[in-house]
Amino acid sequence: MYRILTIKDEVRVIPSKFNLPIEQGVKESLQEQIEGKMNPELGVFLAVLDVINVGEGEIVPEDGAIHYPAEFKSMVFKPELNEVVIGQVVDITEFGAFTRIGPLDALVHVSQIMDDRVSYDAKNATFVGKKTGKKLKESDLVLSRVVAVSLGKGRTKISLTMRQPCMGALEWIEKDKKKAKGGK
Repeated sequence: MYRILTIKDEVRVIPSKFNLPIEQGVKESLQEQIEGKMNPELGVFLAVLDVINVGEGEIVPEDGAIHYPAEFKSMVFKPELNEVVIGQVVDITEFGAFTRIGPLDALVHVSQIMDDRVSYDAKNATFVGKKTGKKLKESDLVLSRVVAVSLGKGRTKISLTMRQPCMGALEWIEKDKKKAKGGK
């Protein structure tokens, strides 16, 4: 889920930014230091939006930078358990489909792809449902539910399922809607 958080933290501003207004130097430093980084409790920092308040700076011995206490707004992404997400399949392997949700990749294990017996076609990098004939391939857009989340600095694991009503490749969902309305 995307969120905008107000955060208080210390920011290290290097000497090359001393000629900028303090708020601008702090914002640029924050952008360099945290954007794209993972915090296990908060999620992935996508953007520093605004610097709200900057306290009095402190010079640390043997460090030419100034350390400022700052309050700022940042956009973060953190998947939540049971959240329904839309993603794009980026890789198909024999054990599942890696799906990009926001800035992170998650796994839809082969057992969670569909309510059908699934076979893996290594030559075409697809999964095919035995009875339904539904196919899942790279670049497909999918609707899925987050069933497990483990965010860490070294290793991030997110598991998804598509074995629920109205879940799966968007193409499948559209075909199912048309069938339900009486179309083909």
